[in-house]
Amino acid sequence: MELGKKGLGTTAPNPMVGCVIVHDEKIIAEGFTSPYGGPHAEVNAINSVKDKSLLKYATLYVTLEPCSHYGKTPPCADLIASHQIPNVYIGIQDPHNKVAGMGIKKLEDAGCKVTVGILEAECREHHKRFLSFQEKKRPYIILKWAETQDGFIAPEKEHRATNPEPYWISNRYSKQRVHQWRSEEQAILVGTQTVLEDNPKLNTRDWSGKSPTRIVLDRHLKIGPDFHVLDGSVKTIVLTEEKDTSKYKEGIEYVVIDFSKPIATKICEVLYQHSINSVLVEGGAKTLRSFIDENLWDEARVFMGPTRFENGVPAPKFKGRLKSEEKILLDTLSIYIND
Repeated sequence: MELGKKGLGTTAPNPMVGCVIVHDEKIIAEGFTSPYGGPHAEVNAINSVKDKSLLKYATLYVTLEPCSHYGKTPPCADLIASHQIPNVYIGIQDPHNKVAGMGIKKLEDAGCKVTVGILEAECREHHKRFLSFQEKKRPYIILKWAETQDGFIAPEKEHRATNPEPYWISNRYSKQRVHQWRSEEQAILVGTQTVLEDNPKLNTRDWSGKSPTRIVLDRHLKIGPDFHVLDGSVKTIVLTEEKDTSKYKEGIEYVVIDFSKPIATKICEVLYQHSINSVLVEGGAKTLRSFIDENLWDEARVFMGPTRFENGVPAPKFKGRLKSEEKILLDTLSIYIND
């Protein structure tokens, strides 16, 4: 699992698998999934073994069932079988309809002794993005916001009119953590008002890594071409009700949805169609509320800064289990799980 985490942010929509090969009580190979389109963890591990003759007497450990179908790469189960690796330990079975036990069957048919269900709960947690996509047919959804000591996420509109700059509730180290998260997730989502008021770039700047696909809600195409989210620097999908393609900006993908229906559900349908298996929902209040109301969220990551607004836009109310809490200078980061 520690190896698999090295693929966080680069393997999607493939899972971030980790693999270890042991011979005579010694680790002789390690591997994790390459960036999407590249070799899987098992291939990288097997390829790193200098003396391939040892594989006939080795044991392979892998967090997820080896694939059994041709995709971007050949089946991992075939490669393991071809090297006659006698023992294979698997964290969890792959729910993907092209695998779903067929990789295990291939290995067993080739004479491998296969054991499934090692650290199963931990492996499910590790593969939560992939499993959400495969089992729930939607991305893993992370809600994120910063709130003041007195429970506001933004000042009053009247105050913003005279002072339109973004208001930072959290400190620069918390901001850096958010950029780390952006590098780890496949997409980032905001509503129209957040763009109009803050003009965010929604890319990864304060951390090394790729920028997520930007998902922007813009029902009536109120966002002008000069806003950062439409600059074409990062893949961007705009969800709108406007069907007049003459209003679309070149280089931006537009998807028409019905805003009269439950909006979070419609968003999840679009993200699933685009093979996006995780999304960071950055706001604003109305957008966050729609995911909470429709019970379509997995984690809420909430910063509480030391400031007070006295009045303004209230932070979302929700119910979740507190998973962890940490101090980042004067900020408190609380992470909640939706059980």
